[in-house]
Amino acid sequence: MTTTLTKPPADRVPEQPRRGRGSKASRAGGQMHAGPIAYIILALFTIGSLFPLVWTAIAASRDNQRLAQTPPPFWFGANLFDKLEIAWNDANLGEAMLNTTIVAGISSLTIVLMSTIAGFAFAKLRFKGRNALMLVVVGTMMVPPQLSVIPLYMMVAKLDWTDQLQAVIFPSLVSAFGVFFMRQYLLQALPDEIIEAARVDGASSWRVIWHVVFPTARPAMAVLGMLMFVQVWNDFLWPFLVLTQNGNPTVQVAVAGLGRGFTPDQALIMAGALLGTLPLLLVFAIFGKQIVGGIMQGAVKG
Repeated sequence: MTTTLTKPPADRVPEQPRRGRGSKASRAGGQMHAGPIAYIILALFTIGSLFPLVWTAIAASRDNQRLAQTPPPFWFGANLFDKLEIAWNDANLGEAMLNTTIVAGISSLTIVLMSTIAGFAFAKLRFKGRNALMLVVVGTMMVPPQLSVIPLYMMVAKLDWTDQLQAVIFPSLVSAFGVFFMRQYLLQALPDEIIEAARVDGASSWRVIWHVVFPTARPAMAVLGMLMFVQVWNDFLWPFLVLTQNGNPTVQVAVAGLGRGFTPDQALIMAGALLGTLPLLLVFAIFGKQIVGGIMQGAVKG
């Protein structure tokens, strides 16, 4: 008995197994899509994040009598721009914002540069006492900043720096958090082979920092610079102690003098707080994409 094998037609393509919508293969190779529940959760978090800013603007547009009523107002009044103009003129916020920009800009730039260099040293250089020094740096983060207020004030008074911007700038030129942050980033983002290749080419340590470390650490430097800028801009305790409202105030010191009296004008205080927050929102609107990109790039290193 002879068995004849039948050859399938040449134009017939074998059927491929169907993949379900929820199969592992489709999930692994395809793009993930958010469902309606994810959008609802994101919308709730967005509303919760924006509510304090919106409420500040609403409160700035009302008066004390309306703010004291129950329920409080949930929509804008007609006095917003008038209150903003009064707060701008009474607190001299133009000069205060300029002073705060100078302080925050110099402090942030110095912190980023010093932290990147120190972070590179702790991450990639080998020297005696490296781990002990790193423990000391991390240990300073555990000390409450209020403990250093009295000796710092005595030092500033002895140097005759009271009511001058350098009294606020110099104590914030370095940051233990910045050193730790850059060290952790460079441990993962900067391979040892690149440094060794630069050494073979005859590069000195400073040339390695300028041509290798800085370009590699650029995303983390942007994130650290933004964090430090916001921190210095919002600092209140130390500038309030060494600066005066009639001398060289920062934004927080100037806003602290608004609405004083037997009955504080809450709307005027809210208007000053809103004006002091707008520059930070502007900075994040301009550089937010680069900052978020730096965070995401740092998250996938290694």
